[in-house]
Amino acid sequence: MLGLASKAGKLVSGEEVVRNAIRQSKVKLLIISEDASENTKKRFLNAAEYYKVPVYIWGDKEQLGSGIGKSNRSVVGINDDNFTKSIKSLLIAENPITPIGEKSGGELNE
Repeated sequence: MLGLASKAGKLVSGEEVVRNAIRQSKVKLLIISEDASENTKKRFLNAAEYYKVPVYIWGDKEQLGSGIGKSNRSVVGINDDNFTKSIKSLLIAENPITPIGEKSGGELNE
């Protein structure tokens, strides 16, 4: 699904590009790799909380990169509502937990 989003132009990757897209309120879903540095996780979790973007910690850098046909990636941002819903469903099915920054039912924590 990440590959389809990437080919459709509905995904951004790389720390600077994703950070800018979050600041422009373009990111609907943020995925951070499990093996991202603690500093990277902290920066993106803080930005996601501030801009109210749901976050999943999933996979490793290699999985994220290969999923979009690129080299290793620490973060990817989805900027389309339909892809966001589909990817969330897949992530929840794989690991049934509430994403960081959301209450069950999809409401964001304040």
